[in-house]
Amino acid sequence: MASVLLQFLTPPSVNLSPDYEGTEYRWKFLTIRPAFFKNEPYFIAVILFFAVFYLWGKRVNARRANKCCLGKRLTVPHAPRFQAHLPLLESQFSKPVAPNGLIRDGNSDWFNFSTGRRAVSSLHTTIALRPRHDLLQYAYQIGRGLVELNYTAHDAVELDFTFNAGAAAGAVPDCVWAVVAKDDMKGIRARRWDLTFTKTTDQPPLPPALTVMSEFADVTATLLKPLGALDLPAVLSDPAALKYFRSLSITDQPRTRPSAPLPQSQRTKHVILELTVPPPSDAAATLPLVQAAFQLVDAVAGEGRASGLRGGLAAQLRPETKSKLKKYREQVEKEIREEAKREQKEEEEEKRVAAKRKAEEERLSKLSAAEQKKALDREKKRAMRKTQTRMKVR
Repeated sequence: MASVLLQFLTPPSVNLSPDYEGTEYRWKFLTIRPAFFKNEPYFIAVILFFAVFYLWGKRVNARRANKCCLGKRLTVPHAPRFQAHLPLLESQFSKPVAPNGLIRDGNSDWFNFSTGRRAVSSLHTTIALRPRHDLLQYAYQIGRGLVELNYTAHDAVELDFTFNAGAAAGAVPDCVWAVVAKDDMKGIRARRWDLTFTKTTDQPPLPPALTVMSEFADVTATLLKPLGALDLPAVLSDPAALKYFRSLSITDQPRTRPSAPLPQSQRTKHVILELTVPPPSDAAATLPLVQAAFQLVDAVAGEGRASGLRGGLAAQLRPETKSKLKKYREQVEKEIREEAKREQKEEEEEKRVAAKRKAEEERLSKLSAAEQKKALDREKKRAMRKTQTRMKVR
């Protein structure tokens, strides 16, 4: 048997007959006859193509990430020095970037963490680029974009400002508000649970391509009026910056629905700016949007020279608005708490039924074959009676 298996696994011997008339290369004990290699050149060409595509995509993504916004000197190969947003970050934070520049996670995702600024505890920047280094994923995105009208693959950068405890406790209200590009409405609703708190309305000061998601009108009216150096409608109406804008939001809720009400120590409030990464040649086009995000943070927190928002955004809201915001959050927390209790009861019931079934199986395993048969027959009759009773009730 072993000899038959060995014979089956042994590859056929190479024909090195002297009658071969093609090109031949010899080196010591090696003999290469190119005429025998018919499919191998195609395999090698495909492998080389994938390798070149991978290196090209890796280099393009590194250059885009660096040009877009962060890092003094990246640890990513072939990445040039930062050009567009670093001076702004250095003027706003005492620690604008990590010592080694951007933190890379694979060849399409980069991160940065900035700290040391009034009103905010941190700025977490995420750059998610298309998988240009992966030919199959890249081709899938292109194909899906041709088939699905609502799907658009693009390079994205997100700036997530987290308010510090002092600002969040008083000046920043418990509310959700956002300006969103209309072509991203479906996607942002799917990935942002907190925006389900809002209603969508069009606002005359904003371009037709944008819409406002707000819980109450006085929040929108306050944020869309000139606030010192910040004129949000004017910034968003600039065509050069508008084409890269995705959303700008203020939120006190998590992005995903929590399984249980969050304790007060884990609750944070954010200003989140989402942009499309511009090409390296137009990297500075998004700078006014980032500057506006910093100004909005100061206005909401009541910092700086934003006129009309003394005491922060919370001080500008009507008492009835604050009361409604608080009441709605209490209602949502109650629903989450009840849902968590219901799921816990279901899990406990499943465990109880499983334990009962296991105990019954152990009891039956100790009986003789005849007793096991009688017990199974009794169980079947009991199940049939229950079924008949349900049918009569219906």
